[in-house]
Amino acid sequence: MENYTNRKEYIDKLFSYKDKDLIKVVSGLRRSGKSTLLELYREQLLKKGIEQKQIQFYNFELPENYVNKSWDTIYFEIKTKLVENKPNYIFLDEVQNIPSFEKLVDGLFATQNVDVYITGSNAYLLSSELATLLSGRYIEISILPFSFNEYLTARNIDTKNKYLNYETLFFDYINETSLPKGIELRDAGFDKIYEYLEAIYKTIVEKDITQRHKINDKRAFENILKFVASNIGNALSPNNISTTLKQDGQSIHHATVEKYIDYLVGSFVFYKVNRFDLKGRKQLATQEKYYLVDMGLLNILVGKERTTERGHILENIVYLELLRRGNKIWTGTTRNSEVDFVCKTKTGAIAYYQVAWQITSDKTIEREFSSLEKIKDNYPKFLLTTDDFTQSRSGIIHLNVFNWLLNSNENI
Repeated sequence: MENYTNRKEYIDKLFSYKDKDLIKVVSGLRRSGKSTLLELYREQLLKKGIEQKQIQFYNFELPENYVNKSWDTIYFEIKTKLVENKPNYIFLDEVQNIPSFEKLVDGLFATQNVDVYITGSNAYLLSSELATLLSGRYIEISILPFSFNEYLTARNIDTKNKYLNYETLFFDYINETSLPKGIELRDAGFDKIYEYLEAIYKTIVEKDITQRHKINDKRAFENILKFVASNIGNALSPNNISTTLKQDGQSIHHATVEKYIDYLVGSFVFYKVNRFDLKGRKQLATQEKYYLVDMGLLNILVGKERTTERGHILENIVYLELLRRGNKIWTGTTRNSEVDFVCKTKTGAIAYYQVAWQITSDKTIEREFSSLEKIKDNYPKFLLTTDDFTQSRSGIIHLNVFNWLLNSNENI
């Protein structure tokens, strides 16, 4: 645990909702650090004087905690251990493993002096039944694997050092993994990280998706998964995926493609970004873009000779960082140009981001700046690249992307 980053933003968020009349739902990819987050939070509660017996922690990944137990058995087991007249903190980890878990959660929520925290690696956790049952009574905290900053912290690298070669470290970050446990495996070599990622990939695909949704044609499913992974940051539609696969001799109906992608988004493997028409100021219903939760998974999905070019990988990392910083994100489009990200911040302000690996020629300078210059409003506009020498123009702020990733204050 010692090289763990403290995940301060997430802990602060949990504390801001502590003892509030809301169920705290921590969601995110398997192994992205949800259980560790609850462990860290529990330690903080104990430090603040909450007694051990006021906290109950159930890990429902362990079969002994749920096999042959129904939701009500667990409910009464928890109830008998509650400390009277004091706040009780109940943690239910991977709660979706219990049939009718929503009744358990709802029952505990209705109990006096009980603060409930649940985690799940599936968006369906909050699908129909639970969301309906708990409407307006939960807050979702969506957790992502380590940011570039957290990754460097976990590797004990001093980010205050002005002479670090960020580019090399960044390539480590995207070629290995951003999953917390994967970073602990670094000393054992890349093969160990690869095996770890492969195991997670298999669990997500087999357990969380193909078994859960009864997918028989696993090959078709994996082909779609690999296709989307190879096209990070490209506008995709179920129709054009279906057509492309047809040319490869596989016939998969576009409705099936759409369903499979939904499952992948539901398991937090991909994040979907809708297009926003900057002229008409409205969200468009087609040609979404998809970003991958962890770049290391590209090694499994696309192979070691990853074809996704580094500009798109950088764009993916910037997307995840904007998400971490609490933005709502679209990709902006006008008739003849495109802006990578249109963001609505937590305070409701708008900001635009364009991402490019490097500005190497007058042509790229023109292209990257002009798509932002075409937007005729006064909201902040940023161009993020790996260049050391930045050149802002016409009100567009050009930043070095590594500095931006490491300095969260630079997001207005």
